[in-house]
Amino acid sequence: MHTGGCLCGGVRFRVDAALEPIQICHCSQCRKAQGTPFATNTPVASAAFRWLAGADLLSTYRSSPDKERVFCSRCGSPIYSRRDSVPGVLRLRAGLLDGDLSARPAAHHYTGSKANWWTIDDDLPRFDGPA
Repeated sequence: MHTGGCLCGGVRFRVDAALEPIQICHCSQCRKAQGTPFATNTPVASAAFRWLAGADLLSTYRSSPDKERVFCSRCGSPIYSRRDSVPGVLRLRAGLLDGDLSARPAAHHYTGSKANWWTIDDDLPRFDGPA
């Protein structure tokens, strides 16, 4: 079991499953949504995700026809995104999880549109698109 939450602490959640490898996304949408050069996401089955507090604080934004982003309306922390084309899977923002994680980054995605000012300096696989 893993727990996590947003910056203000109003939104809290639990994941009742082992974490999948962390995906690093460099697409322009993730950069804009995070305000950082990339997003770190871990896929989580919706059935393994539980709200502990703050579900009433959530806001959603449909960033493209197939994708919805969910965030805390109080502090702005991005919580997860989900695609209509991949039902039952949330892309949870790994930085929200509490404590040490056994999951590690597995690959860089959308490196074809990465920020030109950020250097990838590891040996993880790189994909111009989603892989």
